Amino acid sequence: MDTQPTSGTRSNRGGGTLVEKISEALREAIAAGAFQPGEKLPSEAKLTQEHGVSRTVVREAIAALRADRLVEARQGAGVFVRLVEAPPALPFQNIDYAKISSILEILELRAPVEIEAAGLAAQRRSPVQEEDILSRHRAIEDCVRAGQPTAEADFALHRAIAEATNNPRFGEFLTMMGIGIIPRTQLPSSSPGNEGAVNMERLQSEHEAIVGSIIHGDVEAAREAMRIHLQGSARRYRNLLRSRA
Repeated sequence: MDTQPTSGTRSNRGGGTLVEKISEALREAIAAGAFQPGEKLPSEAKLTQEHGVSRTVVREAIAALRADRLVEARQGAGVFVRLVEAPPALPFQNIDYAKISSILEILELRAPVEIEAAGLAAQRRSPVQEEDILSRHRAIEDCVRAGQPTAEADFALHRAIAEATNNPRFGEFLTMMGIGIIPRTQLPSSSPGNEGAVNMERLQSEHEAIVGSIIHGDVEAAREAMRIHLQGSARRYRNLLRSRA
């Protein structure tokens, strides 16, 4: 008769059931490479002897590993370590914002989403959201006057416009993309009188047209202003790419 402790029995050493202890020990062994993918685990009898537990405990510990897809049972052959597949790569994780070609790809993707977002914001925004959009626009101007980077403030403005659609998916899209969609570091600096300053003036003029159209509730004008803004950004980066050729 099997008189070893069952799976419901707590270990005398504390810290969880025997099943948990055995399954954790096997997990650690697999993670450490003691058992390679495709390799057979020791038999139930051997594991029972090694760990001083019942076969029931060993079976339940292995069942826990099977549930987590760490091992698989093969009829008549035993239990084998599975090859753990890497999780699928999350989207937008391999974008190289140091490459202008990547920036242009992102601008193409942003265009249909943000053009529609501007139109919906003009149609659906609330007074509180209007105030937020205006505040974000002023924050960019404050950064320009102070000679500070504007990327974060710029992203916040685009987020405020997305939120004003009152469709949470637009904001989620920008959050997923992240502040890298405003890759300002590639453009010339905005010191007074240089090309960067001229670009910044154009950007602010484009932002003003977008914000003004949204505040006045002009749906088509808001879409067109956002289209001009994103196309202008793409043009600036294409010019930069040509200048480096």
